Amino acid sequence: MTTATGFVYHEDYLRHNTGYHPESAERLISIMKKLQEQGLTNKMDRILPMRALPEQIEYVHTGAYLEKVEAMSRRGGGMLDPDTPLCSDTYDIALLAAGGVIKAVDEVMDESNARKHIFALVRPPGHHATPNRGMGFCIFNNVAIAAEQLKRKYGAKRILIADWDVHHGNGTQDVFFGDPSVLYFSMHQYPHYPGTGWIGEVGKGKGEGFTVNVPLPAGTDDAGYLYALNNILVPIATEFRPEFVLVSAGFDAHTADPLASMHVTSLGFGLFTDMIMAIAKKSCGGRVVLTLEGGYNLDAIAESTLSVFNSLLTNTGEQQEGAVGTSGPVTKRIEEIKEVQREYWNI
Repeated sequence: MTTATGFVYHEDYLRHNTGYHPESAERLISIMKKLQEQGLTNKMDRILPMRALPEQIEYVHTGAYLEKVEAMSRRGGGMLDPDTPLCSDTYDIALLAAGGVIKAVDEVMDESNARKHIFALVRPPGHHATPNRGMGFCIFNNVAIAAEQLKRKYGAKRILIADWDVHHGNGTQDVFFGDPSVLYFSMHQYPHYPGTGWIGEVGKGKGEGFTVNVPLPAGTDDAGYLYALNNILVPIATEFRPEFVLVSAGFDAHTADPLASMHVTSLGFGLFTDMIMAIAKKSCGGRVVLTLEGGYNLDAIAESTLSVFNSLLTNTGEQQEGAVGTSGPVTKRIEEIKEVQREYWNI
């Protein structure tokens, strides 16, 4: 069976043992249980990941940092920072996580199969990892490595990374801050960890204008997020015309998540996916790879992942309006962002 929608998963992802920690193996166990209960695993191809090669990790990370993670793991683990534990298997599993997203990209770019959109259900997550530092539960920056794979192997000149994790992806921003070939768009709670992602962070040098931050106030709901997507991402992406769309799909903006204060519903993440699919269908033949980032309420992450897969499988690619009922603070923030971004885009 070869379908347009697939998923990357491997039981070895459970071996990244974080102890008593929000980013635990139970997150993936909960997701897979939900997908199996709903019969979705029988409707899609499961894609087995390969471990990324060290040289692929070094597309993004320094050799010294790679060696540090490997050495710490070989010694039995430790703490990269107060939030980011390693165990003896972490280095190998982090390679498998990055390799899972690389594999997803390669599958979508392979014209001999029907796959157009793949969700990489990997851990550890990645979007906080900078070139020389792991932080915020992240070891290697999976989505950034996948973007570099697209550039280096396939010659992609315009890649969109859309990040709806509730925390700003400071690592992804750092990697591409001066790179006009990658448009990095992040919606996130602000102020919140890690403290970056204000509207004035727009890139530097040749990359100026290709970082788009949408810092949203606590309490923003589905309608607020949809309003931001419609008013900021859709017009900019239409002008940018990405050749491939990558998504950092965190589910910690869910109203039930313990680590944030947003009010997105499980259904909302499916609506976000509809909008991403509409952008991809319009500009790049529907080529989308999503990679799992945050989300720490087990029921919420499972229901939200299910909602995303339902969107991918129905593949409507419909733009959601979502303007009605948007709060005043969100509307005001979106207007502030437009003022900044009008220097670079017709928005």
